[in-house]
Amino acid sequence: MRLFVALPIPDSVAQRLMLLQGGVPGARWQSREQLHLTLRFIGEVDGRDASAIEDALAGIDAPAFDLQLHGVGQFGNKQPHSLWAAARRNELLENLARKVDTAIRRVGQPQDAHKFMPHVTLARLSHPDLDKIREWLIAHALATSDEFRVDTFCLYSSKLTSDGSIYRIEQEYPLRGFDGAHFE
Repeated sequence: MRLFVALPIPDSVAQRLMLLQGGVPGARWQSREQLHLTLRFIGEVDGRDASAIEDALAGIDAPAFDLQLHGVGQFGNKQPHSLWAAARRNELLENLARKVDTAIRRVGQPQDAHKFMPHVTLARLSHPDLDKIREWLIAHALATSDEFRVDTFCLYSSKLTSDGSIYRIEQEYPLRGFDGAHFE
């Protein structure tokens, strides 16, 4: 089972993000179901490790917080491979990511090779037109979502298919201050 921990994106924010999708030939734009903000990639694990991870994540105590997305970027400087929307710097988000990482490492999982950089992937790229990417980055540089409440984080499974990844929420974890309401 391939796992990662992420924040779900509310529908109102996802709709705004989907308006940014277009104008880059060959981009594979993420579907609504694929939009999330990864806190920690885990990778392939067996059932016993998955259960230990679920238990470790259930022990995390962190407060709910408000978050806003602002700006866009790319990964892969000379050969861009993805486009994304950035999260505004948020100490509570960074603290949650650290707690998730610590919990996962405590149950024997290796340290994540990537530094935490909060973002929502919007598109995957292969052989992109660099001029079109530059135009897209300039056009959406100031894109900003409404603030939204983060009151849960989730353990997701990921299944790779020829049409892209299929994500499924395996477990949802409430943050302190969770009021029981779900995303619209």
